[in-house]
Amino acid sequence: MSSFNCFVVGLTGGIGSGKSTASQYFEQLGIHIVNADQVARDCVMPGTSALDEIINHFGKKIIDKNGDLNRSELRKIIFDNESAKMWLEQLLHPIIRDELILRINKASSVYVILESPLLFETKQDSLTDTTLVIDSPIELQIKRASKRDQTSEEAIKKIINSQMKREERIKMATFVIENKNNVNDLKKHVKLLHEKFTKLAAKK
Repeated sequence: MSSFNCFVVGLTGGIGSGKSTASQYFEQLGIHIVNADQVARDCVMPGTSALDEIINHFGKKIIDKNGDLNRSELRKIIFDNESAKMWLEQLLHPIIRDELILRINKASSVYVILESPLLFETKQDSLTDTTLVIDSPIELQIKRASKRDQTSEEAIKKIINSQMKREERIKMATFVIENKNNVNDLKKHVKLLHEKFTKLAAKK
């Protein structure tokens, strides 16, 4: 049980699983979404102390001509460099967590969804009352993500291999939606869970 006054649902899934689409459907039902990816971006905006520390550590090559963090450059640096990745995580994860807590506390819907691709990996599930995983077969993940991101299947496979294994994610989840059919099927599952979460929230 989270320490928030509101009921918090942690929503996660691998790349191309349909996590963001499910999140949009919950939002259409009037639910406030706290998006961990968006929070992570906001925490390294120009002028933030986090971005200053990243520049001091990695050098000015890490920012683009507008002064924004060059994410693709940073990804290249940390992808095969475990110590650089660890340094970055130790800097950012506590900052992101504090901001997530602030935003969850400000939410005013029946319950709140914390949408995070690294919900379990970063222990953000400790901020939630229950968790929902959107799961898809790997072939579907690759197909969707490469089409959406205009990225090679090889690059998507690398990302999938760097993420938590599907089986592990499913084992840690309270609820799972198997997203292997069409969007209407996903919408139907979201609506059923929305009703369930609304009832659970009323009991908190």
